[in-house]
Amino acid sequence: MKHALFSSFVAPFALTATLVKAEEQLFIYNWTDYTSPEVVKKFEAQTGIKVTVDTYDSNETLLAKLKAGSSGYDVIIPSHNFVPILIHEGLVQKYDAKALPNFGNIEERWVNAEWDPEQQYTVPFHWGTTSIAYREDLYGKKLESLGEFFKPDPSLIGRISVFKTPEEVVNLAHLYLGQETCNADPAQMQKVLDLLLGQKPAVNTYSSEGLNDRLINGDSVFTTQWNGYALKGRVEAAKSNKVVSYAYPKEGVIGWMDTMMIPTTASNVENAKKFINFMLDPENMAVQSNFTGYSNTIKGSQAFQTEELRTSPETNVPETAKIVFSRACDSLSQRLIDKVWTNVLK
Repeated sequence: MKHALFSSFVAPFALTATLVKAEEQLFIYNWTDYTSPEVVKKFEAQTGIKVTVDTYDSNETLLAKLKAGSSGYDVIIPSHNFVPILIHEGLVQKYDAKALPNFGNIEERWVNAEWDPEQQYTVPFHWGTTSIAYREDLYGKKLESLGEFFKPDPSLIGRISVFKTPEEVVNLAHLYLGQETCNADPAQMQKVLDLLLGQKPAVNTYSSEGLNDRLINGDSVFTTQWNGYALKGRVEAAKSNKVVSYAYPKEGVIGWMDTMMIPTTASNVENAKKFINFMLDPENMAVQSNFTGYSNTIKGSQAFQTEELRTSPETNVPETAKIVFSRACDSLSQRLIDKVWTNVLK
């Protein structure tokens, strides 16, 4: 999903906690800007477990870290489409999620999801959508079709930003072209390549960093964006009377779900379970959502969310909107995606 700058932080140990034994630790590997410091402090204060958080900028980075050997992490937060890959590679372990005391707080629609049908490996964290954020005041109208992004008006040459990684960009292209995602048809993937190469003269950068900054300073009018970051961009832009909007185009948007998993090499499995259960509490998850700007899956959490988040157009998906959740692609489809992207970035 969803995060721009690569960084890490070590959550400070709560001052009220007593000194902990060496084994009373928890190491979390999560997306950048995706772990609420307030939540970490509260967990530390309640449990006496010292939390360390490191961050990554893509599912691919997470996968490479785990495949390299013992990572030292106890909780990871991969996107749903990487869940089958991590399971197949033997990089994550089963845990009885349904035995967690707070498991019943998860909304029924997210239990036994297709990427973990027996709920043996995952618990949901945040969910959201990927689409286009844009400066509506500069564009002069609502963005209603992905065609406006992929086949932009000549006035937008050099004023479009695109993610650095291909997965969500290619999936949005499939939506526009009316094609299936994870597509192994070379002819259809050629259409994707042609579309992206046709768009390229309008692109000022392929980067997943500084997305909102480029919108607010006017360097970009359109950018690929996640709904939670679009919310933050809209709020920040409004401070200087600029209008950043998030599009729900007629062709649809890409859906994603981030999940909590435990690596096979985890040293603090019981502490990992305590943290996962802690995050299934409505108040704790609400604090987490307020920090990130993304929706969650916990019943009752809205009562603790900010008014801004509860009412935001970015997270309240229109009833008419089409959401297509991305999938874990087979090796042939993935090779074609990589080939397309290599040609785009030449």
